[in-house]
Formats: sequence, C-alpha cells, structure tokens
Amino acid sequence: MFIRRARTRNKATGEAYFTHRLVASLRAGKQVRQVTLLNLGRHFDLPQSDWPRLCARIEALLAAQPGLLAETKPIETLAQRYAARLTANHPAACEAIPRTDPRGSHGPNAAIPSPPADFAEVDIASLQLTRPRSVGVEAVGLVAIGWIGLTPILQNLGFNGVQRAAVAASLIGRMAAPGSELSTWQWVRSRSALGELLDTDFEAMPLVRLYRVSDLLLRHRHAIEDALFARIRDLFTLPTTVTLYDLTNTYFEGTAEENPKAARGRSKEKRTDCPLVTLGMVLDSSGFVRRSKMFPGNVAEGSTLQDMLKGLDATKGALVIMDGGIATEANLAWLREQGYRYLAVSRERTRQFDPDQATKVLTASQETVQLQRVLDKDGTEVRLYCQSAGRQTKETAISARFVKQFEAGLTKLADGLSKPRTQKTIAAIQQRIGRLKEKSRGIGQHYEITVIPDETGLNTTAITWKQAPVEGSKLTHPGVYCLRSNETAWDDTTLWCTYTMLTDLEAVFRGLKSDLGLRPVFHHTGDRAEGHLFITVLAYQMVQIIRRKLAAKGDHLSWSGLRAILAVQQRVTATFRQRDGHTLHVRKATVAEPDLRQIYDALQIDPAPGGIRKYLA
Repeated sequence: MFIRRARTRNKATGEAYFTHRLVASLRAGKQVRQVTLLNLGRHFDLPQSDWPRLCARIEALLAAQPGLLAETKPIETLAQRYAARLTANHPAACEAIPRTDPRGSHGPNAAIPSPPADFAEVDIASLQLTRPRSVGVEAVGLVAIGWIGLTPILQNLGFNGVQRAAVAASLIGRMAAPGSELSTWQWVRSRSALGELLDTDFEAMPLVRLYRVSDLLLRHRHAIEDALFARIRDLFTLPTTVTLYDLTNTYFEGTAEENPKAARGRSKEKRTDCPLVTLGMVLDSSGFVRRSKMFPGNVAEGSTLQDMLKGLDATKGALVIMDGGIATEANLAWLREQGYRYLAVSRERTRQFDPDQATKVLTASQETVQLQRVLDKDGTEVRLYCQSAGRQTKETAISARFVKQFEAGLTKLADGLSKPRTQKTIAAIQQRIGRLKEKSRGIGQHYEITVIPDETGLNTTAITWKQAPVEGSKLTHPGVYCLRSNETAWDDTTLWCTYTMLTDLEAVFRGLKSDLGLRPVFHHTGDRAEGHLFITVLAYQMVQIIRRKLAAKGDHLSWSGLRAILAVQQRVTATFRQRDGHTLHVRKATVAEPDLRQIYDALQIDPAPGGIRKYLA
C-alpha cells in the first residue's frame, strides 16, 4: 500500500494541480496490478515523509493489529478515517451483502432476497467493535428529503452534488443534534453515519461549506418554500383556505453588533440581557410552512402582516388566523380590502360574558368552554366571548397571588406608621403606594385606598383600603377572552374550533425552539443569522411530514420522543482475525429494537440502514 501523487489539469479552467491516491499492488495469477483504493483529493496536505507511516498504520488497522509505535495525531486521525472508508465503502475490496428480512415473506421489505450463508472460522477473542455512528435519525431524515422532493428542487436551482450533501447534513443535523452550524459539522464528522448513507466523506468537508450552503439556501428562500409547499400540498391533498400567522423571537449569544436586525425587545425567554431577532411564519391548517421571514427583534407585531401575506397567492376568501398582537384595526381593514376573512383574538381590554346566552363545547381534554356570540349592528363582524373553566382557575389563582402581595405591602406600610424613624409624610406615603400599584400587575386599580392625615395635614396617621373590582376586568371576569371575525355565517362551535388551530401553531414554535435548536443564535451577521433560522424552518418541514405520516398509523409521539428512539441505532464495524491469517471487517447497523422497528415499519423504511459491508484484509 502506498500513496501516488499525480499532476492533472482542470479542463474547464486550465488550472494545473496535484491529486493523491491510495494505491495497493494486488496479484492476479502471475500478474501484479496496481489498484486505486481511495482518492485522497488535491488537498491532501500530510508531508510526503510521513506517507509510509500513514500507509503502515492503515494496514495495521485493517489487520486489527496494534501499532508498534504511537503515531502522531495527524497520522492517526487520517489512518482511522481512511481505514473506516475502506471498510465501509471501498468497491473493490468491500462486498455488499443483501439484507435478510427477519419477517420472512411478510411486510414492506418482503421482496428482499435472503443472502447465501457466508461462514468464516474466526478467533472470537480477537473481536473488536469500532466506529460506532448513529444512523436512525439519518435514515428517516433522508427518506423525508425524498418525500418532499428536496433533491430535484435543489438541482433545478443549480446546487451541485457536494452542496446537496451539505444541505442534507445541515437539515438532518438540525433534526438529530440541534445547534449551530459548527455543532452540525462536528456531529456529521464524528458521530453520524450520514456520510456512509450518502457516500460522502464529511470528514474532509470544511466547516465553511456549511456556511456557504446556508447562504445559498437563503438566496433561494422563496423559490424553495414555494416548491416545497406545492409538493407537500400535492402529497397530502391539503386545502389552502386557512392560513395561520404568528411570530416568535430568538436571542443572540453575544452583542451581534454586525446584524442590523438584532435589537432589544420583549424576550419570550426572559433573556433581557441579549439582543433579539423575530421569526414570522405563515402556515396552513396542517402546520406546514408557506413562508417565513426574519424581522428585527423590536418589531411591532402588527406591522409585519401585510409584508408576509403580499404575493402569497392565497385563494380568494382564505381565512387568516392570528393573535391579538397582530390584529390591529389597520390590519383587519387591509384584510377586508384584499378579500381575506379573518379570525383573531380581540385587542379590546374590557371583558364581558353572559352565561345565560352561552352555548357549551368540550375541548379534546374534556374541559368545558362556554361561548357567547354577539353580532355587531351592521352584521359584518361577529365577536365570540369565550369562558374557559381551566383558564378561569388559572387566572383566579394568579390574581389571588397578586392580591395577597399587594395587601401585604399595604399592611406593612400601615404598620410602619406606628414605628419611630419612619417616613410618615403624606407625600412619601402616597409615593410608596404608587410604587406598590406599579408592581401589582394591575391589581392596584381594584382598590380604594385612603390616607388619613393628622391635624397639621402633613403627616399620615392611618391607611385604610377596600377592594372595589373594576367591572369588565380579569378580577370580575376570570377566564374570559374574545375572538372577532368577519366570517358571520359560521356557528359558535366552528369559530372556536377553528381558532384552536392557533394553539397548534404555538406548539410549532415550541418545537422549533426546543426540538430543533432555533435558540440561541451564535452568528453575528444578518445573513448568517437568517440562514440559521431558515435551516431550522426547513428541518421543521421534514419533522412535520414524518410526524404526519406516523400519525396516520396511530403514532402521535413528539419529535423529541421519536428522536430518542431513533438515536439508539448505530452502525458499527466488527473485526475478527481468521484462522488463515486474514482479518475480516463487517460493518452493519445494530438490530432495530421493537419501538424503532415499529417506526420503520410505519414509514416503510429498511430497518438495517446502510446494509452490510464486508472487507477482507
């Protein structure tokens, strides 16, 4: 085994460069021929003086022999990598063995032929298990890429084979080990078998390629989103008459001074110490993304709707569902002008509810919700006042906690009037009462507080208070919220059930943030940060299609639950010494456990991803 260096030329550009190959001399009868085992590429930068040691170390690894001398880290790293590639993928010395279907003649893989028996006499004590690499999420992720037709979409946009492999690594890495592009690069190089399934050497792929492919995806964002949604709509025969719109934000680790959209705002993670960016998404009723966009972290929610819906090609009369932060009067007027219907949480602060005029509906969790329908005077808009028993219990408990805190503060203030060296002037007492109201989360407005002065009119002798709840507030109408819509033909139950889709959208955002690594963002430039968010959205599309197919089979696990099951399966190399002195390497996936096998069967995926590869050294 030796390394050959040859001069070659790029036919397109005329550039001359050197390429490197790992070559072995093999005897065929009376002749000896040289066979290329691996193409090491033009960027093979190990000093030529170390090439013999590298070849010797590769041969030792293939023969399962310990090295006589400890090798340097560069040589050992390359030797391990090239030996693993020979074991897993080399076409001349590796023999692919067809998989046996353990279910016999039944199931989706019944047509796979059983391989002939292949016996070898080996030394059991020489068994070594090496190169464990995860394969479960990778196998399911690649199938999902096929379902959504991502490969032809990228081909049509000019992505070459290496770039498409990098896209697959970015998306599946986000599904399997959520994090930054650096995290994905480390995962695909050292912990994943994705390279084997794609026949790509990710260990040779530089980190910058993932960054550049992120830039490419962002450049073609609208084309990719439109093509993906068209494919998904055809795959599931989805109606496009319902559109959900909402926003969430994510924070930066660092100051992100180079990103003009990074701004301080209201962090949903309470990270007031970090700048934010906002992600807006338009989804259909099944939870698939139609459009996404990054906004500044301090954007006013109501100012984003028109920008997101323009050019969406929604069907005439499509229904837009949104929360109160987006449902400004200007946005509702614009929706009416554009021919949209809308269903939104009302921004009005005054609550009202008449149980005598209400109907009842049961939620999926068997909770009772009462609905009171009120049509406006001109009959163009309906308001639906909803009273939720669960929400009432929650709001009552929260109000009771703040009432207790507020009254405790008043009591402490009143008790201090009898103690020496405390502020007793009316001005000071009123100032402290004002601070208590400011911290009371609105509870202070429900109290009548009297400050009793002394004879001079300067100091306070006593403080009294009584509760006087403001009508139409959370204290008098706990658990009540209002929906408004210009869809006046629907009944109460249909309006309310349609609104609950917005709750499902909130679950989408939770999945993006917790399961797919939307938070935090480590990039400091605007395009790289937006690319990070877009990759997360694309990974979510793949997760959604997997979960939808499993739901059709009765499996409703979350992605975190599915990922935990898929992550158990590994591809490993078993190495034995044979009696005849040769070394046998067999690389295959571990047997799918029952829960994992159930997922594979539901999705009609081979339970032994990558098949079996045999190498005889």
